[in-house]
Amino acid sequence: MKKFTNKFRHIGLIVILAFLFTNSSFGQAPEKMSYQAVVRNIDGDLVPNQLVGVRISILKGGLNGTEVYVETQSRATNKNGLLVLEVGDGASSDDFSSIDWGDDTYFIRSEIDLNGGSSYSIVGRSQLLSVPYALYAKNSGNSTGLEGPPGPEGPQGPAGLDGADGADSTVPGPQGPIGLTGPQGPQGP
Repeated sequence: MKKFTNKFRHIGLIVILAFLFTNSSFGQAPEKMSYQAVVRNIDGDLVPNQLVGVRISILKGGLNGTEVYVETQSRATNKNGLLVLEVGDGASSDDFSSIDWGDDTYFIRSEIDLNGGSSYSIVGRSQLLSVPYALYAKNSGNSTGLEGPPGPEGPQGPAGLDGADGADSTVPGPQGPIGLTGPQGPQGP
């Protein structure tokens, strides 16, 4: 039991997630997100300056949810055991840009092979949460600013074409008023 608890504790220490999302809203920004993890071996010691194999999975709906995106990468840790990569930049048959982030809750699962291969033994999972940049992007397309002053009136356009004549009526219109009596004419021979 102690070995299991110790292993579980080490797995928790092995991969510390620190996300810096660079995923923007619909613009020209790349369809990627930054990912950082501190890599430790089974004894809890840092793994500095070492090439490691990484498999990243985006899970829909829960910690053990459906995989909607899986990629693999090989990256070297720095002198402090820090692994830095961009999710969406690895080898994958999936399309990172097709993930509908508003559809459900999403989780990330990272698996690491300390020997740089694909025999992943270290696993970490965490829910993907909003960051201020993403919260801003969610509403940026829906906001409106103050209305500006009206512009100057433009010149009058050319007259349009006359419309077609209407149909003649078969019913006579009402009689008009009787006109004024005119002056009497000159008397004839």
